[in-house]
Amino acid sequence: MAASDVSPQGYYIQHHLVHLNNVGEKQSAVADFGIVNYDSLFWSVLMGGIVILMLWRAARKASAGVPGRFQAFVEILIDMVQDQAKSIVPSEKSRRFVAPLALTIFVWVIFMNTLDLIPVDLLPWILKVTGLGAEHGDPMYYHRILPTADLNVPLGMSLGVLLLMFYYGIKIKSPFGFIKELFTAPFHAHGIGAIALAPFNLLLNIIEYTAKFVSLGMRLFGNMFAGELVFMLIALLGGAWTGLNAASIGLGIGHVLAGSIWAIFHILIILLQAFIFMMLTVVYVGQAHEGH
Repeated sequence: MAASDVSPQGYYIQHHLVHLNNVGEKQSAVADFGIVNYDSLFWSVLMGGIVILMLWRAARKASAGVPGRFQAFVEILIDMVQDQAKSIVPSEKSRRFVAPLALTIFVWVIFMNTLDLIPVDLLPWILKVTGLGAEHGDPMYYHRILPTADLNVPLGMSLGVLLLMFYYGIKIKSPFGFIKELFTAPFHAHGIGAIALAPFNLLLNIIEYTAKFVSLGMRLFGNMFAGELVFMLIALLGGAWTGLNAASIGLGIGHVLAGSIWAIFHILIILLQAFIFMMLTVVYVGQAHEGH
């Protein structure tokens, strides 16, 4: 749909929903492997690098004496994640990998989600001032700063969790035991009954793994995408300013109040979604250690 076919408000939102990618337009299909969203890759990798640097610095500066505030904060996070992993993942050997992974995921998702608190028009304004995104055809005319509002990123992360589930399922139960469980659980039987139920068991297990994979990514994406849209709608209040008149002043005050309230509330969403993604990762890996 051309820009002339929609209202200025509709075009404003549509513009902010298009990624900086290799095709220069919004992705229309749910899965299109020919499109690469460079902005999502850049910001997710950047946030991941900051997380690694932060945790490396905490480990390097750690001391046996009275810890500083930064070290104490990181130690609290580590203890929290280790306690959750200890109560869910039965294998101590597996926890040596799962606990640091869960900590990294938790902090990484927090950092990516926090990008949503940056004013929605700040980056476009900077790009316009620098001449990189002022007009259509400029290098970064389209640019979205929130990686977790791009379905590709949460689903990519949940795919990694799915592969971990397969890895630990095969490692703990052996390849034969893992494949056998796909055909013999959750409905157990013997003889002819086991053969008759095998296709249904396989189908249910495929559905279970698919549901875990999709729901894990969609939950994070849905919440962050909705939060991003609310910020855009609030930004439209400020964009309705036409001068020193009652309507503009009222909309301006509403813009400040609504933006402040939603930003404060959104901090809870940012932390909660990171915690949920981390916890479900630990839970799913823990379930891979169990047999039906």
